[in-house]
Amino acid sequence: MTRLLFWIALVILVVMAVRSKVRAALARAQHGGMQGGAHGGVHGAGPMPGMGAGAGPGVGARADYGRVEDASERMTSCTRCGIYFPASEAVREGGRDYCCAAHARQQAADMPGA
Repeated sequence: MTRLLFWIALVILVVMAVRSKVRAALARAQHGGMQGGAHGGVHGAGPMPGMGAGAGPGVGARADYGRVEDASERMTSCTRCGIYFPASEAVREGGRDYCCAAHARQQAADMPGA
């Protein structure tokens, strides 16, 4: 009987820890990772879907994820080396994207007829 109680208590603790981590991650995503304080970003994160506080499934979750997507930036790859980087940092030469001016010059020098 004590083994059964031990396993039940262990499962409850694991579930509580996972819920805490999920709430903290959601709070960091909502606030751009700037959540501070001694609470570790758990408090003030708002209700999570299916986790009480009167929130039904999916209430508020999709709008928050949309905000995170709006803050993201399109990535592009360098024509020369293939590395991915933010499109706002691209060096554009001849209709192609490069990660730096040196790769744009190298590619132009390697192209026939240049």
